[in-house]
Amino acid sequence: MSNIALDQPIDDFLKNHQNKRIVFITSGGTQVPLEKNTVRFIDNFSMGTRGASSAEYFLRAGYAVIFMHREESLKPFSRHFPNIFNSLTLDEAAEIVVCKIPNIASILKEKQKYEEAILYIPFKTFDQYMTRLEQICIHLNPLGSRAMVYLAAAVSDFVVTELPTHKIASNSELHLALSVAPKVIEKVVNCFVPKAFIVSFKLETDESKLLPKAKAALSKYGHQLVIANMLSTRKHKVTLVRKDVEEGEEINLPVDNTNEIEIESIIIDRVGALHQEFLNTNK
Repeated sequence: MSNIALDQPIDDFLKNHQNKRIVFITSGGTQVPLEKNTVRFIDNFSMGTRGASSAEYFLRAGYAVIFMHREESLKPFSRHFPNIFNSLTLDEAAEIVVCKIPNIASILKEKQKYEEAILYIPFKTFDQYMTRLEQICIHLNPLGSRAMVYLAAAVSDFVVTELPTHKIASNSELHLALSVAPKVIEKVVNCFVPKAFIVSFKLETDESKLLPKAKAALSKYGHQLVIANMLSTRKHKVTLVRKDVEEGEEINLPVDNTNEIEIESIIIDRVGALHQEFLNTNK
């Protein structure tokens, strides 16, 4: 999908949802090619689980969702069936396909219910991500505080600035010079959508650095919310770190979690409430 071809679908989508809050979700990891004719690349660890599940809960909360996702990453609703082919069988007459996955009918109904309320936009490389992020934000800017930007994608911290045209030879050592990538959040807050409600994520492996880095990001960029999580506990514990609020707000799932609650259901309920507060005071 070319960048030019995106303008009309985005315009049409926003016109069709003029009375709704809009959330723009980024999801999945970015790829950094090592050659112009790409054979090798550096990739970020992310299947897009948090972005895809968050999109479902935003839809249920009444949002219209622009879902910018890495190609082949998880998507709302279909994420529940990553290996669906292995669950299909034929009846005795070999005429009817039977699916043995529990709840598939209810999830398909929900997918159909919300299909007009979500716009899918794919990306693959870091450059595609940055270009499409800016393009979508330009369309969102007139919406002001009605728009939320939910930056759940795992974006590359480093890029290769000088790419060889063809495949790198493998008969000698390879020395890569990586440059620091421009920070997405800085452009989103200061240039693209300065009046929107902006949520970023902070993932760490060292717990002692997690909250200080989250608070430092809020102080530096001036957006509204950082969702801080540890790599090892990200599926059952996060901390919401807000601007002008000293203490972080922890969200924890029960240890047994017998009801199989997804933490995103609680996150989106809280984030939606914070967005509404922001909207009420910034009309």
